[in-house]
Amino acid sequence: MKTMAINATTPFIFASKLCKGLAPLTQAILANHCNKFRSIVTINQGISKNRYYSNTIADYSAMKRLEGKVAIVTASTDGIGFAIAKRLAQEGANVVISSRKQNNVAKAVEELRKLQLNVIGLKCHVGDAQDRKELFEETIRKYGKLNILVSNAATNPAVGGVLSCDEKVWDKIFDINVKSSYLLAKEALPWLRKEKNSNIVFVSSIAGYDPFELLGAYSVSKTALIGLTKAAAKELAPEGIRVNCLAPGIIKTKFSKSLYESDTAKEIVLGKIPIQRLGLPEDMAGVVAFLVSDDASYITGESIVAAGGMTARL
Repeated sequence: MKTMAINATTPFIFASKLCKGLAPLTQAILANHCNKFRSIVTINQGISKNRYYSNTIADYSAMKRLEGKVAIVTASTDGIGFAIAKRLAQEGANVVISSRKQNNVAKAVEELRKLQLNVIGLKCHVGDAQDRKELFEETIRKYGKLNILVSNAATNPAVGGVLSCDEKVWDKIFDINVKSSYLLAKEALPWLRKEKNSNIVFVSSIAGYDPFELLGAYSVSKTALIGLTKAAAKELAPEGIRVNCLAPGIIKTKFSKSLYESDTAKEIVLGKIPIQRLGLPEDMAGVVAFLVSDDASYITGESIVAAGGMTARL
């Protein structure tokens, strides 16, 4: 069986074949759609051995869905957080990057500014009240407002089942993963309320739906974020503030290295993912960019599972 290489011109090959015999008006409409498609989408060359390929946007900045918005993204110097910060900035937002270590913040800001993106960075341990206070104060001092809060920071200091978890470890996990997310949202409210169509996004995990055996306490903390999302969304909906949640599957980051570094582990993991590939931080960034844009203006209180088809429902 012949396979056809897929590239940016493929839609036009199909379009030219489809246009034959069609009325002139229909041909014009189809051509117009193809031109719009070409302006924002490039389909990666070739098809992977598992028959799936990825769509990538050639120039996110052309979309400008977030023009003029101001966003805070916590834990955003690496992995999913960095990808989210980058994507929001590419779509026109002014983004405040934060992390526990100043040197990581500086590197991330430098990298994004090289791309001509409007970002600033601050050291912020989300469990520290003073750090959170300074994060909001500097954001308002620099940009004068806040439209978007993405609470991404999380920790998992120990591996083991939920009932074998040490109490101090349990407290640390819930302090950072749940309590800090709640406090960030609460402390952001005075500023979010001043703007129209403000957004909060919590980052949970597929483990919040189907707990990972060796990440017991972490999994339960992520389930709590799903509940926090629903409760906050109902409370804030009358004020025009939307609250949603991203639940990533197994994403290729430092956090999940042990799941894909060895061929054996990777084979087991891929066996659980129908789409047959690990997720990328950029996959998650696209979901968040959608959720905080007007394209998702009728969505609140939802947890979007982005896990390549892995089963995940409470």
